[in-house]
Amino acid sequence: MTKSRANRLRIIGGEWRSRLLPFPDVQGLRPTTDRVRETLFNWIQQDIVGARCLDLFSGSGALGFEALSRGAASVVLTEKNGKAALQLTENAELLKAKNAEIYQAEALYWLDHWSVESSAAFDLIFLDPPFGQDLLQDCIDRIDRQGLLKPNAWVYIESELALADMRLPSSWRLHREKRTGQVMSRLFRSE
Repeated sequence: MTKSRANRLRIIGGEWRSRLLPFPDVQGLRPTTDRVRETLFNWIQQDIVGARCLDLFSGSGALGFEALSRGAASVVLTEKNGKAALQLTENAELLKAKNAEIYQAEALYWLDHWSVESSAAFDLIFLDPPFGQDLLQDCIDRIDRQGLLKPNAWVYIESELALADMRLPSSWRLHREKRTGQVMSRLFRSE
């Protein structure tokens, strides 16, 4: 099956720079744009090499695969939609990304069942839930309750502008933020 250029994302930096990866037509799937990814990875460039990452609501895998391309040690990608999860697996195989773990699971369920005792906590979590579904606060609460962040870890949140009143853990400090159209990108440090 041939994908149109519109159904491809481009890795913008690192080992797989300029590689195009297909993603399926799935309602609500909106890959993080090149411009936003470039800004985010400029913000965290000193900390991405060797990082253990979690890409919740992976969708196209734009954030997770970009992190691996730029030297992250590993990335866990979770995606609820079966077609999108299958494409993530195929893209990981295409890239020979043995350090990508892909789970077809609803993010809140995955967060409730992930055990930090059996796995290392994360250096960086990408949190980009579907807009308009009120998932962000539940994810933040579970990440904090489950202790999924290492000391001085990063949390990147991409959300619609209307979600300005998030209740954040007291240890999270806003490091950077940027508005692009109707999307707000925020980077927090867990202290």
